[in-house]
Amino acid sequence: MTGPVDSNEPEVSIKHDDDHLALHEAQSPSSLSVTFGPDKPLHLDAGVQLSPFTIAYETYGTLNDDRSNAIIICHALTGDQYAASPSPVTGKTGWWSTMIGSGKPIDTDRYFVICSNVLGGCSGSTGPASINPETGKAYGLDLPVITIPDMVRAQTMLIDHLGIEKLFSVVGGSMGGMQAIQWASEYPERVNSAVLIATAAHHSSQNIAFYEVGRQAVMADPDWHGGRYYDHDTTPRKGLSVARMAAHVTYMSEQSLQSKFGRNLQNRAEKTFSFDADFQIESYLRHQGMTFVDRFDANSYLYVTRAMDYYDLSADYNGQLAKAFMGTKTRFCVVSFTSDWHFPTTASRTIVHALNAAGASVSFVEIDSDKGHDAFLLEEPEFFDAINGFLKSAARNMNLDEAAGNQGTQT
Repeated sequence: MTGPVDSNEPEVSIKHDDDHLALHEAQSPSSLSVTFGPDKPLHLDAGVQLSPFTIAYETYGTLNDDRSNAIIICHALTGDQYAASPSPVTGKTGWWSTMIGSGKPIDTDRYFVICSNVLGGCSGSTGPASINPETGKAYGLDLPVITIPDMVRAQTMLIDHLGIEKLFSVVGGSMGGMQAIQWASEYPERVNSAVLIATAAHHSSQNIAFYEVGRQAVMADPDWHGGRYYDHDTTPRKGLSVARMAAHVTYMSEQSLQSKFGRNLQNRAEKTFSFDADFQIESYLRHQGMTFVDRFDANSYLYVTRAMDYYDLSADYNGQLAKAFMGTKTRFCVVSFTSDWHFPTTASRTIVHALNAAGASVSFVEIDSDKGHDAFLLEEPEFFDAINGFLKSAARNMNLDEAAGNQGTQT
């Protein structure tokens, strides 16, 4: 197949069990998708070309006539393109429906919002569960290692395909924030504004350590089969569940864990003196792990965590982060949360200091919250106000209100 091809055909009715529903989405997404053929290969940081490859995406709102109101949403580690629409795998509302929609901070009455599944993911973009055209089987670990810059390069090809030269804004939290930083540093002429939420310009050794624990849990599961579990009609459920449990602890704060669970027992008056889930927090983490394996591919978990581990923007500039932004005209908003120890405020301040040193226009806000890293996905009115205010200011700066009055058609 040559050139990009859009696909949004109605999905054939197929009966799935829980182990294979997410795998079906990886191979045949319910969302929009575009496939880039051999004439448009993606040059990966691993030193090889990926071709063909597919990017799955969702859009919300209307693109105006001069194509100046587009916002790309970069999702976090285990997110997907269904930012403001129900997931076909879980049936739940979009993971950022609190933020994106009519009259919300990312207002779909004003902006054309695009959210794509990252390369290496498992919701329709090419990842380890996708079919390798050379073998007719799932890639597994034959897929080259993917980096954050690779994810962003794939997104630029999607934006080109949509005929958008410059984005009004790039918005992302956590791993999505890393993508947003990469967008702003590598393609400053294409980014009018960038919102970097609960993120960092590089992964800390502590975070690398937690993700390595998770990867080892997956690979130690006997059902992993060296990444070829697709061929064995199985899934490393136990290992992936443990990986999710370990990671989920880092997304919460001590305050939120204590206030929600404390040392309360789970549906019992006394300890069982066994290794059952005596405590509510144990039961909660087990539930998080079990539900995660039904929506996410184990190999994709290896790939996306590795992408975060490898990310270090300053390394491309001899350790001087400010050089990544020299001469930029992009307007930045950097947001952190007081109780986030996964990506603490110190990581955000490092980015802000680099932007200041580069002479960039930057706003910084630290939100007082006890919800930990996950705060950016939850109800936080002060956070919503900060994003809403920044985007409205950026819109006024580029006279987007006038452009918004001349709407085009939905893409």
